[in-house]
Amino acid sequence: MKNNDVNGQYSRIENSTNIKGDIISEGDFRIDGKLQGSIKTNGKIVIGKEGFIKGGVSCRNADVEGKIKGNLFVSESLNLRSTSNIEGEVIIGKLIVESGATFNASCSMNKEGSKAEIQLVSKLDESREKTA
Repeated sequence: MKNNDVNGQYSRIENSTNIKGDIISEGDFRIDGKLQGSIKTNGKIVIGKEGFIKGGVSCRNADVEGKIKGNLFVSESLNLRSTSNIEGEVIIGKLIVESGATFNASCSMNKEGSKAEIQLVSKLDESREKTA
C-alpha cells in the first residue's frame, strides 16, 4: 500500500475494534474492524475481509474486501474484491469488480475524475424505500 503519511505509516482499525463516529485523515487507512460513522481521507482506504463500514466513505482510491453499507465517493478508482459487499449510492472515477462481488448500489461515474474535490457524503438514510 502506498502511504501518504509523513512518517511512512498508515492508520488502521484492527478486527477487534468497533468505532462509532466520524474519521477525517490525510493519509491511507485500513479497516479490518467495524466503523459506524463516516470516513474521509485524501488517500486510499482498504477494507479487509472482516471490515465493515455503516456510513459514508469519501477517498481518492478504495480497495474493498469487506462490507460497506452507505454512500461512497471515490474520486479515482474503486476496486471491489470477490468477497466485497456494497449497498448504497456510489460516485466513482473508475470501477474494477472481481467475479463474486456483491454490488447493490446506484452508481455514477465522476466525469471530473481525479480533479474532483474530495467530499464527505451523507450517511445512509435507512428510512427510504428500497427498490430493485
